[in-house]
Order: sequence, then structure tokens, then C-alpha cells
Amino acid sequence: MGVSILLISLIVLVIIGVPLCFSMGASGLIYFLIMKPTLISILPQRVWAGCYSFVLTALPMFILAGELMNHGGITKRIINFCLYIVKPFHGGLAEVNVVASMVFGGIPGSSVADTSALGSILIPQMEENGYEKGFSAGVTVASSTMGMIIPPSIPMLMYAMISNDSIGALFLAGAIPGILIGLTQVVVVHFLAKKKGYVNKKEKIFKWNTFLREFSDGLLAIAMPLIIVLSVSFGIATATESAGIAVLYAFILGKFVYKELEFKDVWKAIKNTVRFSSSVLYIVGFSTIYTWILSVEHVPQNIAAFLVNLDVPIFVIFIIVDIIILLVGAFVDVAPAIYLLGPVLIPVMSQLGMSSLQLGALLIVGLAIGLVTPPVGMCLNAANKICNMQIMEISKKAMPFITCNLFVMVLITFVPAVSTWLPSLAF
Repeated sequence: MGVSILLISLIVLVIIGVPLCFSMGASGLIYFLIMKPTLISILPQRVWAGCYSFVLTALPMFILAGELMNHGGITKRIINFCLYIVKPFHGGLAEVNVVASMVFGGIPGSSVADTSALGSILIPQMEENGYEKGFSAGVTVASSTMGMIIPPSIPMLMYAMISNDSIGALFLAGAIPGILIGLTQVVVVHFLAKKKGYVNKKEKIFKWNTFLREFSDGLLAIAMPLIIVLSVSFGIATATESAGIAVLYAFILGKFVYKELEFKDVWKAIKNTVRFSSSVLYIVGFSTIYTWILSVEHVPQNIAAFLVNLDVPIFVIFIIVDIIILLVGAFVDVAPAIYLLGPVLIPVMSQLGMSSLQLGALLIVGLAIGLVTPPVGMCLNAANKICNMQIMEISKKAMPFITCNLFVMVLITFVPAVSTWLPSLAF
């Protein structure tokens, strides 16, 4: 009865257009009013408990580091360095798009930030070099999915709050899947660009003196994600401390080394950070109520018992879980999806032999695909604002590259070492 009230009220509120975070909070309120009116005072306590987390203080600082990168010329230098590396190949700018996403994804930890920052530079540049607009936008949104997989990852921080895993271990769990997605996308981009006749118009001769100049200019920018990930993974700093280091590093680099960061840009970056961080905290606070009710109603245990008692091979159950993650990711944004699925799937999959680290990598990779899947598709919306293409058209053009994500998702599901090998080495 209680679960039915919770789910039906949530679905009705979403259908009538109430934002999901408020729908989750309101459905929790309805549940308490009907089922447990004497416990309604718990609501503000649960919201506060959800937001009052030391881990969450890293979130706005990673976002701010990404904003400072964009305004301070760091993003531009990453792109220039990647452009020279892939210059000799067909489809050079398209490959730059993927490689730059792999590097850039290691700093703000957000795929939407990746789409906005790199897309605003590379999509127009690709069009000028003869690339079809749809192809340019498709590559951009597909490659930007690595932003929330390659460490550091904002969604991994949120998942850590639910699973109680080490943040450093979770970061490393996403490293190999993220790199595999990037490498397979580079291969797909190369062959599609060659087939379509897209060739980089710049000179193709590799010159060591030019390479060294580009490398020295971009070295400090490229070193930034390594500093963040290694400091967390090897216990030198916590995720929050490394995020603070990233902000300081980006500010010093942009202001005093590259000399492109103005104080008005810092103020703009802070405003954008506050706006985005506030929306995430709304989601975290209200979803805490929802997940607490699910726990009280023993929903995870009941689902676990149901799946364990199914008379089907375990790989079939794993495939069902993959499909559920993809479906939820298509209709729900990443943060609320983590708080909806995490508390349910962690106990279920642990009974089926999947570690929470492996599940974390699987969940993040699966939900990243939802960022380029209508109707929600946050990366699609970001690309739409840059190139003025229909969301459905961008999604269609991105599908050849998203098959790489699906391939890696299947690998994570059935080959645990893909996500657990690096954490096992470090921890």
C-alpha cells in the first residue's frame, strides 16, 4: 500500500510537469500524510541529513574548476595539444573532439560541462573545415559522456554517499571503462570520417619543434586531471581537498601563467557554480526522503528476493538490470537516477555476486548513455543551444558512437576486472 502511494504520486507529479526533485519530495510528503502522519517531522531531518555531507563539498569545487578552465584558456590549450597529436589522421578534428573529451573529462567531472565547453569551440570549427553539422554535434555529445565516467566524476561522488565505498576506489573503477569508450570512439570516428571524406585541412607533416611548443604550452593543463586523480587514489588528499587544489590550480594557471582569466570571469564562474550546485543539492535532499521510505518499506530486499528466486540464469538477470538502467537513464537525469536506483540495486546485486564498485561503474556508464537519449538528454539540450539542431536529429547522429558505450557497458557487466582491477591494485 505505502509503496503504491509513493510510486503513483511520483508518476502523476512527473506527468503534470513537476520537476523530478520536487516530485520525489512531494510524493514522500504524501506518503507520510497518509501512512505515517505522526512521523512527518522526519522530513526536514532527512533532507538536511542528505545534504549535510563532507563528500558533497567537493561537488561545487570540481564544477568551479571546470568553469575557471573555460575562462582561463586551459580548455583551449587542451584542444590545441590534442589537435596536433591527431593531425596526421583522417577526420582529425573529430578525433580531437574525442581525445579532448578524455582529457577534459578528468577535471570538472560533468558530461554537460564537457558538451558546453568543448562543443562551443569544436562544433563551429568542424563546420568551417567541411564537417556536416549533424556529424559534428553527434561526435561531441557522444564523446562528452566520458566526462562523468573518467575520474574525477561528480556522479561517482553521489554514488559514494549511497554505497559507502572509497571515493578513490570508485574513481579508479571508472578509469578503464572511460578510456575504453574513448579509444573505441576514436576508431569509429576514424573510419566514418574516412568514409565520408572528412580530412583535416591543416598541414599533416609532424614537426618535432612544433610538437614541443604545443606540448610545453599545454603540459600544465593536461597535468591537472592527473594531479586530482592520483592525489585522491593514493590517499594524499581527500576528494574535497583535491577539488580545492583543482580550483586553486586552475585560477593560478589562468590568471598568472596564461594571463587570460579576468576577475569578472571568476565572478561569472562562481555564479554558474552556485546555480548548478544548488540544483544538485535539491535533488540530493529530496531524493533522500524517497530512498529512506523505500528502505523502510523493504523494497530493495523484496526485489532482491524476487530476482534471486527467478528460475533463470544469472546472466539474464544482469541483462535485465542493464536494460532497467538504460530505461531509467532515458527518462530521468543522472543525479536523481543514482538516488533512485542505487539503494535498490546495491543490495540486490551484492546477493548476485556483483561488487558495489562494479555496480557503480556499470550504473554511471549506463546513465551516461541517457544523456544522449531523448526525451531528457541533457547533453543533447546543451548541443542544441550551440548548433540549433533538433534534439532527435543530434541523437540519431550520435548513435554510431554510442554503440561504443553500450559495448563497454556489456564488458563491465560480464567482465568484473574491467572496473575492479585498478582499484584492487591501489587498495
